Amino acid sequence: MSSQTAASADQDLLTLCQTDAFTPIPEATLHSIFSNPPFVPIPDTFNARDLGLLPGSPIRPGLIYRSGGFFRGLSPEGAATIAGKLGVKKMFDLRSVREHERQPDPNIDGVEGVWVKPGEEDAVVVLEDFLDGEGEKGYVAMYLDVLQVYRDGIRAVLEHVRDGRGEEGLLFHCTAGRDRTGVVAGLLLSLAGAGTETIVLDFMLSRVGIEPVKEQLLTFALHGSMAASPDAPGFRNLINLRISSWEAFVKAVETRYGGFRNYVTKTLGLSDEDVAQIRRNLVKQN
Repeated sequence: MSSQTAASADQDLLTLCQTDAFTPIPEATLHSIFSNPPFVPIPDTFNARDLGLLPGSPIRPGLIYRSGGFFRGLSPEGAATIAGKLGVKKMFDLRSVREHERQPDPNIDGVEGVWVKPGEEDAVVVLEDFLDGEGEKGYVAMYLDVLQVYRDGIRAVLEHVRDGRGEEGLLFHCTAGRDRTGVVAGLLLSLAGAGTETIVLDFMLSRVGIEPVKEQLLTFALHGSMAASPDAPGFRNLINLRISSWEAFVKAVETRYGGFRNYVTKTLGLSDEDVAQIRRNLVKQN
């Protein structure tokens, strides 16, 4: 595939990812997308991707995976895929206390499950913040809360990358594999030196990745936002991923922390050498 053709295909995929959440995506289209990188087939979950297979990603393939949750547990086939085929050594659960207690992660032989209790009560989505524009204000508030509430879990992910010498694969997930997982994926891609287009595409791909379980996740979003119905003002902005929302969040990280790198050093407490080692381990094998 020529670079021009590949760029066109990536743009077509990004355009598809901007489809309204209430508009179904045809099964044949989904099958084609899920059968190709960066998506990876993991039984019993959804929205599973290899960050190293994103177009333009500097991360080595086969090292960093992201996914949705495990609503129905994990079959032997799913466990074998994660531990054997993908070579995952640690699986990080980025969910709240309530979510984790209600459905703990499955045990997988050869894979260490890691859940770090959030440092404070889980953030509450304020639907009124999503009323204006494309909901940028709401996304900024929600994602800044992720960086604060889940900071200990995020630090654990980064410490694993730092200490794993680029040889120990990891998978991280939340419930939808969209917001908390998306923030951590964007952070890792940023630390690895990925370009904006790559990071934005990864963020937006969750629109397609959650399609197979969209009805369950809509119910989850209704409950979490305390919306009376899908027609509640602001709810459509909450459930639709927009490029402008990610851009607003990145700008807010710059304003509050001085960028993702400063968030890692000044808030999470990792050193400049830690950050340099994380990047080396993400980008190439030592």
